[in-house]
Amino acid sequence: MRKTKIICTIGPATESYAMLERLAHAGMNVARLNMSHGDHQSHAKVIKAIKRLNKTLPHPVAILLDTQGPEIRTGERDNDLNLQTGDIISVVARGTQDVEEHSLMVNYADLIDDMDVGDKLTVDNGLINLEILEKHERVMRCRVIDGGVLKSKRHVNLPGIRVNLPSITDKDRNDILFGMDMDVDFIALSFVREASDITELNELLGDKAGRIKVVAKIENQEGVDNIDAIIDAADGIMVARGDLGCEVEFWELPHIQRRIVRACAQQGKRVIVATHLLESMIDNPMPTRAEVTDVANAVYEEADAIMLSGETTVGKYPIKCVEAMHNIATTIEKHRGLAFTNDLETRDHKQNLAASAVHLAESLKASAIVVITRRGRMANYITNCHPQHSVIHAFTNDGRTRRQLGLNRNVYAHKLLFSKDPEKTLRKAFDLLLSYGFSEGDQVVVISDTLGLYDADAGQGIEAIQVRKLEASK
Repeated sequence: MRKTKIICTIGPATESYAMLERLAHAGMNVARLNMSHGDHQSHAKVIKAIKRLNKTLPHPVAILLDTQGPEIRTGERDNDLNLQTGDIISVVARGTQDVEEHSLMVNYADLIDDMDVGDKLTVDNGLINLEILEKHERVMRCRVIDGGVLKSKRHVNLPGIRVNLPSITDKDRNDILFGMDMDVDFIALSFVREASDITELNELLGDKAGRIKVVAKIENQEGVDNIDAIIDAADGIMVARGDLGCEVEFWELPHIQRRIVRACAQQGKRVIVATHLLESMIDNPMPTRAEVTDVANAVYEEADAIMLSGETTVGKYPIKCVEAMHNIATTIEKHRGLAFTNDLETRDHKQNLAASAVHLAESLKASAIVVITRRGRMANYITNCHPQHSVIHAFTNDGRTRRQLGLNRNVYAHKLLFSKDPEKTLRKAFDLLLSYGFSEGDQVVVISDTLGLYDADAGQGIEAIQVRKLEASK
């Protein structure tokens, strides 16, 4: 069974029910809705299709809504602008239209105030780069360092500059409220710069805070600088390498990725590696060897999930992309990863209990770690320990918890009606495992944070670990 989870961004190439079904059967664990594209009507149609599909799947697909964030973009253009290296052009930051034919508009009014002569602007994900030569009231004169063809509404990055934009824009707020109404499982907040951005989102979520999990997207240097506090505030982190690779020196990106993955392991939070993993497969049926190695490195690092973007939104081979990720991950997982288990930093009693359960399961080479959990907390604790041999099977009576555990590395979640008799609950869990291909007599380690191990007289959960052998109900 594959430990590393796969996230697929849904777009024109994959939004039909038939394609969503094929993605799920190929290995999609989480469907991402990119709010930078489409509208609420089109996204609602996808959400309803996934919920319908989940009724037929052995393991449901979770839904992640990804906000657009405070993006800076160039303006609309009637014609493409061909920029040659060495050209001098005008960048317009205030006003509604370009001042001259050989110029471009940027939709950020404070651009001129925030930047100095000598600073650089990166346009269209680093394809076009400009250096500021002069600043005027509403126009900057810039030299083209790296030329290219500029189309409408291209993304602009300001490396090293803290932009004066809100963490949650008006559009983001409307999109988040839409996600709440549609009962999504995760919200990914773009361009998180500090922990207070997560606090603001949780305040907006209100009584759904904690139930809808929050993933912080790290996309600039400020987010990297504040990573420990952000990890502490969020439920998970996305290493969004597209914008991040434009905001920092690209040769620093591999180290930053590994540092964030390790920090998440230390703090016991989920982590996603995203962007450009199989970019060439947008147009080609096979990945490059460098892309194969890139995916493999994320698996070696024991990231919880790896994500596809353009590959599954507009690409020609979305199913082959998921199959490629699945095959790479399952092959690499046969070998021991970087194993950050011993780096886990905690004084949490339940986390230490989970570590003991994992140590026992690994020493016994148990076939599975069985977790009985209502809200997924103990399953998270077990995930944090990165067991190398045993697969984690979590049993919950809550559908949302089951879906959200689809992001956890090495966790397979099942819905189960809990009994007041803990032994009956375990026997039903064992029957499910046997139906999935386990054999009677297989050794498993059992741990619970809810009804599975419960002292009715004391009225509280018993913190205990059991070693059991699977046997069918009689």
